[in-house]
Amino acid sequence: MWFSCNLIKIEAESFHKAACKNNPVYAEQCTREDNTELTLSKVSLNEERKNKMEKQLTELLKDTVDDGLYQIILSNPRIKDGVFKIKIRSVMVKGKLLFQQTRYDGTKVFHENLDRDSVICSVDEMLAGTFRQCEVSHKGCKAVVLVSKKGKMTVSRKQIESAEPAAEAGRGMTLAHNRKKRYILEEGIPVPFLVDLGVQTKEGRIVNARYDKFKQINRFLEFIEDILPTLSEENTVHILDFGCGKSYLTFAMYYYLHDLKGYDVEITGLDLKEDVILKCNDLSRKYGYDKLCFIQGDIAEYEGQGKVDMVVTLHACDTATDYALAKAVAWDAKVILSVPCCQHEVNGQICARELAPVFRYGIIKERISALVTDAVRANLLETAGYETNILEFIDMEHTPKNLLIRAVKKRSGSMRRQQESGQTIDDVMEFLHIDPTLKRLL
Repeated sequence: MWFSCNLIKIEAESFHKAACKNNPVYAEQCTREDNTELTLSKVSLNEERKNKMEKQLTELLKDTVDDGLYQIILSNPRIKDGVFKIKIRSVMVKGKLLFQQTRYDGTKVFHENLDRDSVICSVDEMLAGTFRQCEVSHKGCKAVVLVSKKGKMTVSRKQIESAEPAAEAGRGMTLAHNRKKRYILEEGIPVPFLVDLGVQTKEGRIVNARYDKFKQINRFLEFIEDILPTLSEENTVHILDFGCGKSYLTFAMYYYLHDLKGYDVEITGLDLKEDVILKCNDLSRKYGYDKLCFIQGDIAEYEGQGKVDMVVTLHACDTATDYALAKAVAWDAKVILSVPCCQHEVNGQICARELAPVFRYGIIKERISALVTDAVRANLLETAGYETNILEFIDMEHTPKNLLIRAVKKRSGSMRRQQESGQTIDDVMEFLHIDPTLKRLL
């Protein structure tokens, strides 16, 4: 039987070859059928791979879109005009976990709060149509999703081993003692503005999704603590916060100096957004903070302060930081605390023939420009009579905008050192062909 079947198969193949050789039409038809079968096989394989990658993406999003999410970044759009980047992070709004989606469209920024299912659906759709890259940063893993020009998706995922001795469920028990030692504002003690801003619960527990903000606030207060000896304990201390935004740190500064340390402080917060200013003033009145007020205005045009002891400028974009620093110097402020942001000006100017091979890579040029900008600012403040340091504000894991310029007015500064600093930084600016705004303003 086996011999008979194989003989029939051999005879059929022989007939097929002979027919193809003697009949070109028959041969073309057979070739077409073979190609069709091969194409269908490839399509089936591609569909199988595609479905597998889509399943991996869905599983990734279901595992990470929760209160442990640090951020999701969608970038590399297929069409360059329009929205070029989207960031998503977890937020707590009135005790409910939501996810803030920030869309960057040209110079405009739009915010929207979404629930978990909407985020998963939105990211899935955007990778299918708008963006070719997605980075996920979560307390338990990091992942990158890439989509080729032909639509092929690759999902890379790496688990993060926790360095803590106990699981996240036991986090409060294992870290409670350390937190009391480490933080100026302690967990377990409710602070009204932290509760209203969604950082704490009414019982004083830190909301997991806002734990990074809690650490940032305490880190900022450590810088305030360091400069306390320069502030007057007898007279009113006047502080101006340029670009205060939602004012987490402004409220923290007032609470720490006035309520905890007993200083007579008067703090003014300045920001462009009218709705933010209205909300902050309402909260200030609610807490009875009589000497904490917020006004709407532009940093470059603000002239409403006669005497200032300390100027704070956090994440003021690009040259807005320079205008804030220049005004602080003009007011002879005793202390300047600045966390710069979006240093575009120098990036558009910087060039040096010797560094051309380095600057050809956009991201390298951008980062060097940002560092050079802040180093130049620090040196210019030195020449203006300040003792200046550049310090790490918060871990790079949470934000790349992590450098803080701290400038304290010198009581009896060395004129020689100021002149040397000025001469040296002038040489650097000439070499790099840059003319930063702060140099012109001072």
